[in-house]
Amino acid sequence: MWSRPLLYERLSWPEVRRAAGEERVCLIPVATLEDHGPHLPIDTDVRITWEICRRTAGAAPDEIVLLPIVPHGYSPHHMDFPGPITIGWDTFTRYCRDVGSSLARHGFRRMLFLNGHGSNQPFVDAAARLVCVDHPEVLAGSAFYLSGRRALERIEEIRDSDAGGMAHACELETSIYLAIDPEAVDMEKAVDERGFPAGEYSYMEWSDGPMRVMPWWSSFSVSGVQGDASKGTAEKGEAFLAAAVEECLGFVRDLLAKPLPERREPRETL
Repeated sequence: MWSRPLLYERLSWPEVRRAAGEERVCLIPVATLEDHGPHLPIDTDVRITWEICRRTAGAAPDEIVLLPIVPHGYSPHHMDFPGPITIGWDTFTRYCRDVGSSLARHGFRRMLFLNGHGSNQPFVDAAARLVCVDHPEVLAGSAFYLSGRRALERIEEIRDSDAGGMAHACELETSIYLAIDPEAVDMEKAVDERGFPAGEYSYMEWSDGPMRVMPWWSSFSVSGVQGDASKGTAEKGEAFLAAAVEECLGFVRDLLAKPLPERREPRETL
C-alpha cells in the first residue's frame, strides 16, 4: 500500500508499472492561464484546479494517481487582455487525448480529466471520449469542478451574490484563491462587473444557460471580471473547496465502481 498521495511525476518506471496494476484512477487536472481581473493572478484556474485535485488525491491515496496539471488551454476570446496563453482547439484536444493514450499504453484503465476553465470543456470532453474510442478497454471521464447537482446546491447555500455574481474572477474564484493564497489577492481592486448580455436561454453563471454564446471577452467586460468579486472571502473559499473535493472523490469512485468496457458483437435479439 502507498503511504502518501501518488504524484505521477515522482514515480520511477517500476513504480508506474506497479501503480498501473492497481485499481486506481489517473486524475488529470486541466486549466489555463488567463486574465482574472485586476485583483487575481493569471494562474487562478491553474491554482484552483490543482488544489482541488491535490486535496482529492490526499483524501484517497490508494485510489488515485495524480498527474501534473495541463496549464494551457483554449482561450482566444480573452486575448485582448494581457496574459492569456491560448492553444488551438485541435492541438489542445489532441494534447489531452495523447496524455490519456499514453496512460492507457502503460496499463492504466481508468482516468478522469478534471477541468477548471469553462472554454476547455467541450475539447476535454472530446479528448476523453477519443481515449475511450482509441482504447476500448479504458474508461476515461471528464468533468468541470463544482458542476454536479449537490455541488450546485452547496454553492447556493454558501454564496452571497445574486444571479450573475458567479461566472469568472467572481465571488467563487476569488474566495477559493483567498483560501489558497490570500497574499496573492488584492481585494482593494476587486469589482462587481456583470456586462454579459444575458437572456432567457443564454446567461453566464457558474452553471450557464442551455445556449452557449461566447463573444470576445472585452466586448462585455472592461475589467476581465464577470460577477461580484467583492464578495469573496477565505471562509467561503474553504467551503467551496470542501464541496469540490467531495464531488471529485465522487467522480473518482463512480469510475472505480463501473466495470471496464468490453466490446461485443451486435445481435438482433436480447
